[in-house]
Amino acid sequence: MANAIACKCCDHGVQLTARQEERRTTIRLVATFLGGAFVLNSFIATFAFPDDPERAGLSAFLGAVFLVGPLLAESVQGLLRGKVVMSQLAALAVAACFAREMYAEAGIVAFFLHLSFLVERRTALGAEESIESLIRLTPRSARLLDGSRELDIPVEPLAVGNVVRVRPGEVIPADGTIVAGQSSLNEASITGESLPRDKAEGDTVFAGAENCTGLIDVRVTQVGDDTTLGKVRHLILEAERTQLPVMRIIDRHVTWYTPTILMVAALILFFTGKSEAAIAALVVACPCALVMATPTAMVAGLTCAARLGILIKNVAHLESASELTAVVFDKTGTLTTGELAVTRLSPAPGVDAADLLKTAASLERHSNHPVAKALMRVAKEARVELLEAANTEELSGRGVRGRLQGRDVVVGRESWIASLGIDVSGMHPERSAQEGFSVLYVARDGKLLGWVGMEDHARPEARVAMDQFRELGVHNLTMLTGDRAAVAKRVADELGCTDVVAECLPEEKLKLVEAMKLRGLNVAVVGDGVNDAPALAAGNLGIAMGAAGSDIAVNSASVALMNNDLRRLPFLIRLSRLTRRVVYQNLIYGVAFIIFGESLAAMGWLSPIAAAVFHLLGSIPVIFNSARIVRYGEELAVRPVA
Repeated sequence: MANAIACKCCDHGVQLTARQEERRTTIRLVATFLGGAFVLNSFIATFAFPDDPERAGLSAFLGAVFLVGPLLAESVQGLLRGKVVMSQLAALAVAACFAREMYAEAGIVAFFLHLSFLVERRTALGAEESIESLIRLTPRSARLLDGSRELDIPVEPLAVGNVVRVRPGEVIPADGTIVAGQSSLNEASITGESLPRDKAEGDTVFAGAENCTGLIDVRVTQVGDDTTLGKVRHLILEAERTQLPVMRIIDRHVTWYTPTILMVAALILFFTGKSEAAIAALVVACPCALVMATPTAMVAGLTCAARLGILIKNVAHLESASELTAVVFDKTGTLTTGELAVTRLSPAPGVDAADLLKTAASLERHSNHPVAKALMRVAKEARVELLEAANTEELSGRGVRGRLQGRDVVVGRESWIASLGIDVSGMHPERSAQEGFSVLYVARDGKLLGWVGMEDHARPEARVAMDQFRELGVHNLTMLTGDRAAVAKRVADELGCTDVVAECLPEEKLKLVEAMKLRGLNVAVVGDGVNDAPALAAGNLGIAMGAAGSDIAVNSASVALMNNDLRRLPFLIRLSRLTRRVVYQNLIYGVAFIIFGESLAAMGWLSPIAAAVFHLLGSIPVIFNSARIVRYGEELAVRPVA
């Protein structure tokens, strides 16, 4: 799965390739069971041949060689690299047993230490597999349409432009657009929402989504790793390889841990005179529970987030979410649905309303902005025949300009139109309209044609999310928008935002975010990842909404939400705080476990064999404590009803 897998216990901090890790694990597994069989045989031989102890001793010796060998090899490799690694404690313990000709004891101790390693490795692989199961969803074959024929082919040869047929119950093989048919699709693997979504001709579909009801034909737009599912897979696995600061602290302190434990074991030997007690102290001090404390919780947190459509690029971002004190929102498409509707056409005197609509829609026809989509919808409903624009230029936060039939046309916000020297003073909407409309002005050859009034609605779950932020102690909730002040204030009052800044250009959003950080606030910036990319990058945490299918959104933020459910934002904070609590619980338990084990060894109440069993059992509570994070927040899998 990965080019590099970190062995987090027995050789902490050393990176192994996947092939090396697989070979090492296989050798260890074979040695464990082969050596265990010889050690078990030695006990059987003791009872079967009581008068021939050499036979039992030989079997115990062979078993100890098979079991102790890998531990000693790892320790020597660490020393040759100039590293102090924690497996050296176990190697010293079994070497001491071996030196005292306690072959059976050495074999049993090494056997349980190997089992502990295998449990840890299986836990890590299990976590990786749980992540892979979320994203290994693309089918292996597809139904390619070739004229009137359906060809069953592997997914790999699919190319952009191919048309594939997806029947009910099948999984979409690649990102694409529906060209025929309609259906309900389960996109839980992409967005984390359990309710199916209705899709029809012209709608976008994603690889990994399950077709629930109808027969659809899909024109492929992205294949392989370029699909949304492929990008999700890459981001999750990259995040799983990153480290929390507390993990780096453990790396830094491993160099003094081993010498400290050796000193403790020497003191136990000096004061008690019992070598078995010193050996037990070395065995129980192998800190698998301590080292597993953070990785298991971290992977569980990433898995939980991915299951709900929250992609975290670096595990440090999962930790930093718990410390947020302010959230900055873009309005359109974030706090509101972004699905603008044209509710008013106000042409200038002497201008026909159809001409106003035709001019605006023709210039905006190739834009993906919500304003352009609203104009295209109403133009289609009105059966307006659009013109082909030339030399179009979209100016972020201002509007669009270009040429229609050789004439200069501009469509945009009032301040920009006025800055071009076009008189808009006689065409202001009445005051009542200003309270609810977003106004778009249209001019041709320097003359105002009129304005178009549009309305957007707040997302149904936005107010709930705002209340949850305040419950979590995040009271600074700011809305930044390029829209007019009257519209911005209405939305902000409706949702309970503490601050609102209207008529704000992208570069101004960036300055406002940086100013908030200078005031000592930990700021999360939430936007659609397109116009908000600079502000997203400037925040302590950048969160892109509705990132499914958007390369810009996935790449511009530190966290990408694959859907638009705002409730996932406060959930991210709760998940971050839960993960941090679990990490601290595991670390406290790991330290307490080692101190308790060392105390038992010092008092002579723990033999080397008992210490090995004790060490193996000590990792289990850490695994189960971290595993409870995975199912956290299941209620969010159901999309709120609008």
